Amino acid sequence: MSHAFSPGHRALDVDLRNAVPADADDVAHLLAELGYPCDIHDAAERISTILANDRQALVVARRQGAVCGLVALDFMYYLPLGTTTCRVTALVVTPSAQGQGVGRHLLKEAERRARSGGAARIELTSGVQRVEAHAFYRACGYSGSSVRFVKPLGSA
Repeated sequence: MSHAFSPGHRALDVDLRNAVPADADDVAHLLAELGYPCDIHDAAERISTILANDRQALVVARRQGAVCGLVALDFMYYLPLGTTTCRVTALVVTPSAQGQGVGRHLLKEAERRARSGGAARIELTSGVQRVEAHAFYRACGYSGSSVRFVKPLGSA
């Protein structure tokens, strides 16, 4: 599913809003597109968890009433800089809406919310295999800054 990114292309007729539990089916579908499958009940629980935390946000993008993308944000205190950082924890656009400016629209909203939430910077991580996503992020003004290491801890 290759979709060329056109930096000058703008999303047409896209509206953004905070996700609500009724969006669980769309969120489950989008997370599966990102490679993190979950069922509708898990998605509803995840949405509720985010809604209960004033340091997180989940925004969905809609075109013609249908959800076509999402961005999830987490605000955290970043000790090395002594300030707040906003991390994009998920960004996904449906294949049919890719290359139409929806992802750029979602990132701009993430940046707007980060600024209004007092964050000094915004960051995201992206799997090494997501080469097209990396080109998109660079085109949106992001640059590589670190290497991320992860160690699963087993059952929580």
